[in-house]
Amino acid sequence: MPTTPSLPGLTLVRHPLVQHKVSLLRDRSTPTKIFKELVDEIAMLMAYEATIDLPLEPVDVETPLERTVGQRVAGKKLTLVPILRAGLGMVDGILKLVPSARVGHIGLYRDHDTLEPVDYYFKIPGEAGERDFLVLDPMLATGGSAVSAISALKRAGAARIRFLCLVAAPAGVTRVHEAHPDVPIFCAALDRQLNEHGYILPGLGDAGDRLFGTR
Repeated sequence: MPTTPSLPGLTLVRHPLVQHKVSLLRDRSTPTKIFKELVDEIAMLMAYEATIDLPLEPVDVETPLERTVGQRVAGKKLTLVPILRAGLGMVDGILKLVPSARVGHIGLYRDHDTLEPVDYYFKIPGEAGERDFLVLDPMLATGGSAVSAISALKRAGAARIRFLCLVAAPAGVTRVHEAHPDVPIFCAALDRQLNEHGYILPGLGDAGDRLFGTR
């Protein structure tokens, strides 16, 4: 899947089912239950694309008829790292695709005055250098939280990191790529811009509030 030429490092997941579900996700009349289900489904479809080049290794398999050689994902188990709290909404969908994946957590919130991230929690499985990480956050707005989360993972020894979001703003994509050019970014929609409060336009509102029914 090609990257977007004007924004290096970004891959747009253009599958028709993903684009259809994103339109439903944007609709302000979509209730919380359906919103959660859509985030779950889009995350699963995106993870299929984001994991397309995971390394494989041969494995012997005994079928009902004979012995053969198959393929399995090499190395430590894939690790999902949602950025709390909205990133939690993407975890279950990907676990349906990769049920053996491990799950870490990074707690960040955005200061409403400075729009910069404030960290409060970090927990991931050990042997980070041997794992493939998917960092999850529905929105890539200013990019501050994404940069902070990726930096924290690298300090813990992570070397193979991919960032998955549902909707991104150009400013956020640029900021993440400039800070971490080795980290591919996958999103379902690249939106127009940020407003004065750091929200993505046209966007879909506050993903965390819409996932958990808060304001």
